[in-house]
Amino acid sequence: MSDIINLRNIDDVSLITLDDGKVNAFSIEMLEAFNEKLSQVPRNNGSLIIKGREGIFSGGFNLKTFSSGDPEQINKMLKLGFETLYEIYTFPRPVIAAVSGHAIALGIFLTSCCDYRIGVKGDYILQANEVRNKMSIPTQLIEIAASRLHKSHIYRALFHAEPYPIALGVEAGWLDELVDQKELEKRTLEKAKNLSELGHPYYKETKEILLGETFQKIKSAIG
Repeated sequence: MSDIINLRNIDDVSLITLDDGKVNAFSIEMLEAFNEKLSQVPRNNGSLIIKGREGIFSGGFNLKTFSSGDPEQINKMLKLGFETLYEIYTFPRPVIAAVSGHAIALGIFLTSCCDYRIGVKGDYILQANEVRNKMSIPTQLIEIAASRLHKSHIYRALFHAEPYPIALGVEAGWLDELVDQKELEKRTLEKAKNLSELGHPYYKETKEILLGETFQKIKSAIG
């Protein structure tokens, strides 16, 4: 499973690429592999890019685990997924998302955890689809998404589970910018190198001043 989560270093930039050959669904195994790679990323210098495969950033949690009906495995996957989001959201160095296509469910929440989010132009969807799938959105996910979405889009994006064409991602607050497919890697690396120059621990401390209360709410909700 670890071979579908790749980590490489480019100067002071760490690049984690997700590519399961399918929809980058976060199973227990994929989450464990992701966290193993994340543990190797420096916390006191540089920056981190999280990139999907062409056409898909992530489709969310692994649906086979849900359909198994095994409560132990379902709860394990959910807890690990939420803990992973918390690690990215509170990461002490800048995290850049290279949103290479669709970002659905956990995929859009992972996007929202990143400090700067670059999407690729194309026929792709950004969606928190939980309510349409007869699921409520837990506190930890609401807090993450609401800190990124523009206020006028919170009802549409979260309560109404509206699928956003990626072209509207910046307007909604899901993304910071859009680029052509051929420019995604170059532009993401350019931004990551720029942000890697920010001093430590000043980036971390400033982030905590702004988001410290939100961090605590998320931590408490995960339990």
